[in-house]
Amino acid sequence: MTYRYTVEILHLLVSPAHAYFGRAKDGAADVSTEDRDRAEVVAGKGIVGDRFFGKAAHMDAAVTFMAVESLEAIAAGLEVPQFDPLLARRNVVLRGAQLAPLIGGEFAVESHGEQVRFRGGRHAHPCVWMDRMLAPGAHAAMRGRGGLRCQPLSSGVLHRGPAVLLSPVELRPEEAGAAVKPRPGRLP
Repeated sequence: MTYRYTVEILHLLVSPAHAYFGRAKDGAADVSTEDRDRAEVVAGKGIVGDRFFGKAAHMDAAVTFMAVESLEAIAAGLEVPQFDPLLARRNVVLRGAQLAPLIGGEFAVESHGEQVRFRGGRHAHPCVWMDRMLAPGAHAAMRGRGGLRCQPLSSGVLHRGPAVLLSPVELRPEEAGAAVKPRPGRLP
């Protein structure tokens, strides 16, 4: 059975280089970041032009998804103004998508008549940079809400705007911003 959920692709972030590395006190690197209307996805490689495209270490996690409701909940919990969703550096920012149940399964996103399939890999854990880039306390508040790292299984184009998420498991869109306890990893 396939469940269909109406979602909205709000942002498609593509950046050729890492902005958050080294010491946060030194500030982010000055790298170009594009919020595109469309992003070309290549099976097994990622988003064309992105920093993770074709990198062996990221093949199973080349595309990151995030629910904007998570950022909204974090800002509300920290009692700060809403964040610029692009500062979290996730490739695909959606509204209306509960992502955690997709870990380990295949799902698809349809936009403008095109479908791109993904395998949900693992939680996209936040880095300590979030305290500097979003607000003090954002790093801890983002745990369990950092999004989903995915492997692209088919090639195609994602488009900003209305979309449909096709899921093999039932999702609860009203819980898109809720924190989840990440599954334990293999490392201690």
